[in-house]
Amino acid sequence: MEPGTSKDEDFYVRFYVGHRGKYGHEFLEFELRSDGRLRYANNSNYRHDVLIRKEAYVSDSVVKEMRRIIEESEILQEDDSKWPAPDKVGRQELEIRLGKVHISFTTSKIGSFSEVMQSNDPEGLKVFYYLVQDLKCCIFSLIGLHFRLKPVD
Repeated sequence: MEPGTSKDEDFYVRFYVGHRGKYGHEFLEFELRSDGRLRYANNSNYRHDVLIRKEAYVSDSVVKEMRRIIEESEILQEDDSKWPAPDKVGRQELEIRLGKVHISFTTSKIGSFSEVMQSNDPEGLKVFYYLVQDLKCCIFSLIGLHFRLKPVD
């Protein structure tokens, strides 16, 4: 945590990626709050899949690590005004509240890193791209570990 910040300082991160297509509204969304509440939703109607919703509480150290990842990414210095606008392929949203700072980013779905490098703001979009990869990796690990069907003996 930054010097002078308290453990209870307001923190919130939400990520959404989705589109409306042949199989309806398909999306992945997660959010983490300063009290440790982690919510996850994944909706795919492909092959008649159903909406998956998971909710868990994580420790203060997990929240602190997510804050650290976000702060060190320097995403709060970025601006999405030159990023590709959401389109028929889909949209991504990243919302972060860190103390008194509240920022929200919106862009199209990114299919490959080459799309990032060909954008009007490759450096800014690269920060977003890598941060989202890191956050998704952490969240998938937490959900997988918390809801493991066969615990490790």
